[in-house]
Amino acid sequence: MKNALLRYRVMATIVGVLLVVLCLVGVPLANFDGSGMWGIFDSTPALVTPGSQVQQIGEAITSYLGVAHGWLYMIFLICAFLLARRERWDVPFTLVTLVMGTVPILSFWAERRATKRVLAEQRA
Repeated sequence: MKNALLRYRVMATIVGVLLVVLCLVGVPLANFDGSGMWGIFDSTPALVTPGSQVQQIGEAITSYLGVAHGWLYMIFLICAFLLARRERWDVPFTLVTLVMGTVPILSFWAERRATKRVLAEQRA
């Protein structure tokens, strides 16, 4: 049981950190140049100059971390699902745990929530 929980916690932390960096650093640096974004927003805050080195760094962050996060999130899902099966979590708890890996900051809350539940059930 400890190995499944450890794998889940490591993957949840990695995925959570990558998502925070991606959303709070990479996306603003790459896209906040005053132009429209993703066809959704007419304009964005003008924080960086288009074509600047800062914007290129943001684009590199979103490109590389975006791909890394996508692959690592799949591994996270597998680890979380295997832990959920082993611990016999109910469907709503499992779904919240899986989906929270896509929400910056809340992924850390979900990891603590799941860990607390596993440890409480082991003590019982």
